[in-house]
Amino acid sequence: MINIRHVGTAPDYTKKDFDAAPVRMYAALHEAQVDLAHVDRITTIGRLTASVAPEVTQPIAAIVTNAQAARHFLNRRPPDLDEVREALDCIVTEAYRASDAIYRIRGLFKETPPKRERVEINGAIRDVLELTRGEATKNGISVRTQFAEPSPVVQADPAQLQQVTLNLIINAFEAMISRREGSRELLICTEKSDNGALVAVRDSGPGLDLETVDRLFEAFYTTKVQGMGIGLAICRSIIQVHGGRLWARANVPCGAIFQFTLPTHRPEQS
Repeated sequence: MINIRHVGTAPDYTKKDFDAAPVRMYAALHEAQVDLAHVDRITTIGRLTASVAPEVTQPIAAIVTNAQAARHFLNRRPPDLDEVREALDCIVTEAYRASDAIYRIRGLFKETPPKRERVEINGAIRDVLELTRGEATKNGISVRTQFAEPSPVVQADPAQLQQVTLNLIINAFEAMISRREGSRELLICTEKSDNGALVAVRDSGPGLDLETVDRLFEAFYTTKVQGMGIGLAICRSIIQVHGGRLWARANVPCGAIFQFTLPTHRPEQS
């Protein structure tokens, strides 16, 4: 005879519980995507750490130099007040420069819930270019922009929009660095239309394998030796959540073009 022992009672699930399950699963998936995007953002900015440091240290060094100069001019008999004023103006300028750099870096590191607000695309891209300026200079990369004026305006999360742009720029840098010969040129363009805004990042790297170009946006697919294969997948997810599209194509005569679209901001969206 087999004794059946009841350990406990089964949960009393209702139809309401089963109906709510997909909602809970979607919320959990969305939260996981947000966390993964934040990890990728930190990883990307981490690759720039050595290049970002001068954006803060150089203004601080300039502040010290100008403060010493101001003290020197004050010690003159009589004090050279015009030179002192000029030195103080330089100190203020460099202090704002250092503050802006810290603000941009902090914005990318900060983990906050996604939000939508009015964002000028040109300004968001300029902030990212400031962070990548040191890396471009170190590797002999010429960076040019062709921005639509006035700037296209979109409804987006600023940090996520900058994350996408930063990822595309760093990928372009790495592609061009891997190509030992030829010029290293990056061109970033913005355009606007009745339906939205377009951003294009063009590099002069080795180009794309057209047979596998669509796989670049698959999670965990990578052509890099030490790549994780999540950066472009997250970028596409971010753009799609914002109602846009991200894709890649070959550049002429060489290199690649990564482009994304976003819906244009309208006042009633606020």
